[in-house]
Amino acid sequence: MSEKRCFYEVLGLAKEASNDDIRKAYRRAALDSHPDRNPGNAEAERRFKEVSEAYQVLSDDDKRARYDRFGHAGIDGSGMPDFGGADIFSHFQDVFSEFFGMGGAPGGGRQKRRGPARGQDLRVQQRLTLKEAFLGVKREVSLQTPATCETCDGEGAKPGTKRKQCSVCSGSGQVSSHRGFVMFTQTCPECSGQGSVVKTPCDTCRGAGSVQKHRKVVVSFPAGIDGGQRLRVPGQGLPGSQGGPAGDLYVDVELVPDERFQREGADLLTRAKITFADAALGVQTSVALPDDTQVSVDVPPGTQPGDVLTIKGKGVPRVDGRGRGTLHIEVQVEVPTALTARARELLRQLKDELGEPVVEKAAANA
Repeated sequence: MSEKRCFYEVLGLAKEASNDDIRKAYRRAALDSHPDRNPGNAEAERRFKEVSEAYQVLSDDDKRARYDRFGHAGIDGSGMPDFGGADIFSHFQDVFSEFFGMGGAPGGGRQKRRGPARGQDLRVQQRLTLKEAFLGVKREVSLQTPATCETCDGEGAKPGTKRKQCSVCSGSGQVSSHRGFVMFTQTCPECSGQGSVVKTPCDTCRGAGSVQKHRKVVVSFPAGIDGGQRLRVPGQGLPGSQGGPAGDLYVDVELVPDERFQREGADLLTRAKITFADAALGVQTSVALPDDTQVSVDVPPGTQPGDVLTIKGKGVPRVDGRGRGTLHIEVQVEVPTALTARARELLRQLKDELGEPVVEKAAANA
């Protein structure tokens, strides 16, 4: 039998390698030489055992220290390391699970049997008018979802009876199987990972623990809520399993486009029409807000078309209660399209007064 290679050489590492480096190197080497990827390849099988032995020693601080000092002589036995009678490959189950995606929870280790579990969250969308968002509103949201069975309180078992331990997985929620040299663990198909089964199902839910129901949930939308925001209603999602708590309901808000206003956060933009004379002389007008209240607006003399007037504190209420946004009013000047003879004469006099040349179309003298 040929002399064993240096464990650091087997994994392609320097002696100063960290534990994380050792783990990463083992994963790469084990994946490359795994028997399932190399069926019937004796060399791959030998290589797989070699890298597994190297990892078992170097990943253990005490064994690594002895190996660094005495070499292979510092490790008990001259063959494969002692795994306490366990399957060598099951010793590395947590490592395999990371790159095969089976038999382990994130970060290694095996999954535990499921007990009462929290229900899934629900997500719905609600459309609000600008007025509803401005004032805040309570709305009934209709849901057609599973609801906890009231007969068995979500247990799935007939009242007076209990769930029994699954005979297939012995209550662990998982079953193991061998594929080549590797033992894999997966969710028990008999109990779906719950570790227990219903022997006498509830007559109402037939063992499911939930029934389909149409229900309504009252959701309070605060004043100032905006499109794209989301509300969370605790405990109104799907029911939990085996009596576990229900999930949450998330409500996504969408705003219906408004004919009079554009909204930018807590600010509002609207338009106000005034006459030519009012734009020149100045005027006090009013603008109706989304809640139908009136805001007085002072239009200064000489206001130009497209000018924007701002009034602070008259926009949308902020959800956090810190005041309101700003109201922006774009001025639109209406130019008369039909003039009486007297009106035309007055406009000519105005142009003369302003020092503007009078240039009229020929049709105007007709």
